[in-house]
Amino acid sequence: MRSVANGVGIEFDVTGSGRPVVLLHGFPDSGRLWRNQVPALAEAGFQVIVPDLRGAGRSDKPAEVEAYRMPLLATDVVGILDTLGAERAHIVGHDWGAALAWVVASFAPDRVDHLAVLSVGHPTSFHNAGFRQREKSWYMLLFQFPGIAEEWLSTNDWAETRQWTRHPDADAVVTELEACGSLTPGLNWYRANVPPRSWVEPPLQLPPIQAPTMGVWSSGDFALTEEQMTNSARYVAGPWRYERLEGPGHWVQLEAPGEINRLLLDFLPGP
Repeated sequence: MRSVANGVGIEFDVTGSGRPVVLLHGFPDSGRLWRNQVPALAEAGFQVIVPDLRGAGRSDKPAEVEAYRMPLLATDVVGILDTLGAERAHIVGHDWGAALAWVVASFAPDRVDHLAVLSVGHPTSFHNAGFRQREKSWYMLLFQFPGIAEEWLSTNDWAETRQWTRHPDADAVVTELEACGSLTPGLNWYRANVPPRSWVEPPLQLPPIQAPTMGVWSSGDFALTEEQMTNSARYVAGPWRYERLEGPGHWVQLEAPGEINRLLLDFLPGP
């Protein structure tokens, strides 16, 4: 299916019927990241909605960096719900999809039932997480350099991408980045939302999260500290639940799919 908001088309798949749940991927992924979660959620009676977010997979890829600003990305998610006639949905996000999920829940609280965020904490918590998080986020500054970042990630059969991401699906991810031309659009999420000035300026002020929220962090995550997730509780006005997984890396829904499915089915109210 396809939705259009602000002239940008977003392709998304729908599986099952029942209470809607939207699964939001991050970089360098597309909606296929959630392939282990879709069957479990659909079999449990959910309508599972999986988009290729702006710049990824089959969806449109605006050339302008400004087109990847978080408010515009949030309108894409709301536009998907509008296309389906869904007033409210559970929102689940990972990586940039988690950051986007936080923003949608902040600015469109009437559209979000329950919120589940994997790996990435609340934007303010992430901003205030201190030196250890800044150290882990070094690549965000590299990604600000057009052309240089693309070359670094893609040379020698994408060797740096494979080594840096530790992605368990690296071959498929690289194939899709090449086939869909998604690398620069994906990097534009960083250029639009975490430019160098953001490292020294006050964080974006978001309304408190009203939805019941579950944060999931895994001890093997190379890019994110535990504190940026646990301190997210400060920005949630609704019920807060934290789950720590011992062992898996950043791509937790691929490395521990059964555990993620169990947590989602336990947390998200069904039909």
